[in-house]
Amino acid sequence: MIELSVIRDLVAIFGVIAGFSYYVLTVRNAQRNQQNQLETRQAQLFSQYHLRLNEDFDKYNNIVMNWEYESVDDFDSKYGRAENPELWGDFLRLTSFLEGLGVLVKRDLTSIELVNDLMSGFIVRFWEKYRPYTLEIRTRYDWPNVYEHIEYLYNEILPLYRLKSST
Repeated sequence: MIELSVIRDLVAIFGVIAGFSYYVLTVRNAQRNQQNQLETRQAQLFSQYHLRLNEDFDKYNNIVMNWEYESVDDFDSKYGRAENPELWGDFLRLTSFLEGLGVLVKRDLTSIELVNDLMSGFIVRFWEKYRPYTLEIRTRYDWPNVYEHIEYLYNEILPLYRLKSST
């Protein structure tokens, strides 16, 4: 026959097991909630950032993406700060937006997948059009980090963009 002390010990053991199981489930649930909150905050941050430019994005996009240039000198003579400050401002708005977006992605403050879904085509086209200008500026003015976060964004987006384009 089982003694009362054995039953009491078994009840205590099952109580500890139940308490530990409850603790593990609570911690896992808290981790899931934190992950969901992080993803929500990232989406909100990206949405706020995206809305900042979105009102005039089509205007800037249509202007800047239709520019033609042969070299840095040609670019500067047509669209540079001294020759055409208004157009230069449009270019700076787009590059500042993309630089900031690259920082957000690099620092894991927004997901590359979200950026890919919303604007990968523009990022790829922009960098491919202005890469020669950027690379020349880097060497000509000894400014190796100019538009580095746009380039980072492009390098992160390109495989996803190609994957999306092939399906």
